[in-house]
Amino acid sequence: MKFWEKAKQAATWWTRAQTAPENLLIGEGSAVAPSAVLDGESGPIRLGKRNVISPGALLIPYGGSITLGDDCSVNPYCVLYGHGGLQIGNGVRIATHSVIVASNHDISDPETPIFHKSCINKGIRIDDHVWIGAGVKILDGVHIGENSVIAAGAVVSKDVPAHAIVGGVPAKVLRMRK
Repeated sequence: MKFWEKAKQAATWWTRAQTAPENLLIGEGSAVAPSAVLDGESGPIRLGKRNVISPGALLIPYGGSITLGDDCSVNPYCVLYGHGGLQIGNGVRIATHSVIVASNHDISDPETPIFHKSCINKGIRIDDHVWIGAGVKILDGVHIGENSVIAAGAVVSKDVPAHAIVGGVPAKVLRMRK
């Protein structure tokens, strides 16, 4: 039995948005844990079919948007922010405690305090069939190519080519899958 099928069987999970229905689209067969936060009031969230959003996960657009394709999993205690737009393809696995932030602080003027500055929002795109290991951090402006693997604990600050296995701080290509 597939993971999402097991998750759907859990009686405490729900499959339809309870607030801001105009901004939340939860695809057929998707399961969202009741302790997950999908903040549709701060921007649109679109989940494709057969997704699993695990307990403690936070999906908060902050004025941007978050879109997941079909057959994705967001495991416990992941944080996904969509300030500049977060687009995730099909079949993406996001392991526990990963943080994906589609925004960054403007630090260009060291004389102006950070809290007085605006944010820079470039957005993040993650293509199909990517595996994001536990504790990964993905920063604003990054594009991750299809069929890539991001090793646990990596900090991704630059684009990742398709079929790459990357790891480290900052993340670097360790080898290619093809």
